[in-house]
Amino acid sequence: MALSLRSPDVLAVIAALAAYALWRAYRLLSFVLLTPLRNLPGPRASSWVYGNLKDVAAVENSFLPDRWFEQYGKHYVDHEFFMTPRLWTLDPRAIQHVLTHNDDYARPEENRRILIEVMGRGILFVQGEEHRKQRRILNPAFGPAQVRDLTEIFVRKSLELRDIWASATADGKPYEVNVSRDLSRTTLDVIGLAGFNYDFNALDPSGKPNELSIAFRNLFSNTAAFSLLSFLRAWFPVLNIIPNKRARIAKESSKVFKRVGKNLVVDMKESVMRDAAKQHRDGVERSDLKSRDLLTLLIKANIAKDLPASQRLSDADVIGQIPTFLLAGHETTSTSTTWALYALSTHLGVQTKLREELLAVQTDTPTMEELSAFPYLDGVVRETLRLHAPVTMLIREAKKDDALPVSEPYTDRFGKVHTDIPIAKGNKVVIPILAVHRSKELWGEDVLEFKPERWAQPPEAISAIPGVWGHLLTFTGGPRACIGYRFSLVEMKAILFSLIRAFEFKLAVPAEDIYIKSAPLQRPMVRSAQDQGFQLPLIIKPYKTA
Repeated sequence: MALSLRSPDVLAVIAALAAYALWRAYRLLSFVLLTPLRNLPGPRASSWVYGNLKDVAAVENSFLPDRWFEQYGKHYVDHEFFMTPRLWTLDPRAIQHVLTHNDDYARPEENRRILIEVMGRGILFVQGEEHRKQRRILNPAFGPAQVRDLTEIFVRKSLELRDIWASATADGKPYEVNVSRDLSRTTLDVIGLAGFNYDFNALDPSGKPNELSIAFRNLFSNTAAFSLLSFLRAWFPVLNIIPNKRARIAKESSKVFKRVGKNLVVDMKESVMRDAAKQHRDGVERSDLKSRDLLTLLIKANIAKDLPASQRLSDADVIGQIPTFLLAGHETTSTSTTWALYALSTHLGVQTKLREELLAVQTDTPTMEELSAFPYLDGVVRETLRLHAPVTMLIREAKKDDALPVSEPYTDRFGKVHTDIPIAKGNKVVIPILAVHRSKELWGEDVLEFKPERWAQPPEAISAIPGVWGHLLTFTGGPRACIGYRFSLVEMKAILFSLIRAFEFKLAVPAEDIYIKSAPLQRPMVRSAQDQGFQLPLIIKPYKTA
């Protein structure tokens, strides 16, 4: 029997939903009005709905926070959706507190939930003991000895890209390439072989487009700098039933990631079990899996019968790691290397000096130690990761009331002096990676110059920056610092080594035609060809020694 809108049951449901909505709205309003952050200075919100989010997104290269720090000091508050306050701080001591108390300052729930739905319960997205367990299991895959063994793969794939470009320039004439696309294919192949002993053949010029590359491209091109619907879904979960294009594309990409991950795991487990059967063993033990690559460690934690329950990973946990590392292991490195080539194309003197250093050795296949022994290459990589960090900021949400320590007292907007910053549960803290990397107080007046020479004698002030590597926040810091930073650095150096020795690079379009879009990584786009998505067109020409 059909229910009418006047049915008591229907009216009860409507009343319950209305009461819930009012209760959630009241909680949001109380949170906004009573936050302890209201005492800090900051810009006026330009919208009651979007706060300052559109203002920040509208200024290229994330420069608006830099201006606000100059105007309001080391700590200020802006607003996101519905005037919800966010604390921004340049203070290294406050940043260190947030990074080291990672259980108390976690990824915002609305972001974490969506990422888990798309990517799985990988190490980047889980919290607490689950994260610590996964990190213990995976750490051996990214130690110095393992990265040393993987350097051969980095170099081999770098040379494969070099040879593809060399074929395109065989007549000696300049040739235009989209380095962003080709570097993404290269690093996808690298993480496939280095992490999972599987060649995706993304670089194969005769093959069809790789489905993983397509899925990642669709996912990133579909990602906005901020999403009102995602925010509302966190406060009103019933809105998850509303279909939308972004959710549909994310779901389609997720299917590809999980199918590829499942296939890799199934193939590896079958291979391991076949080997055990040949040796007439009942099951697999830890000693049977001696390799320290990522997939072997995951499988060991999944099926080794002599492993304690506290060190085990379920099938879902194992499969969830694979899209996580495919994403983190190739997109961030390819983006960083893209920006390195951009910087070298706009600073030809730096490019020439780097080439001279790299050509001083006779080998095409350097070891990790040889790559690490080039001081100017190291300076170029560091300066790239300083000025062009792929991730421009981190946002963390307080899980309890707290007080952030600061390096020096500050004055609030009412003239009162404080020695810490009161934080309420639910307040968000922004760690402004790029703003820290562009702070004149830390780096000096030439902070916006691409200057690898600064790393020969870096300023003493940067020693306070709590990053896991190089006094930078590119790989963050604390217990959740990037587990694969050594992997990424050596891979990036291997690619630059192979390409800079072989080619000269210059921009294919005017410099002002290139702009930066951050969603979620900081990537280059061309103003006159925005419909073509993320790209960096460069002119390459074979380098010939005099």
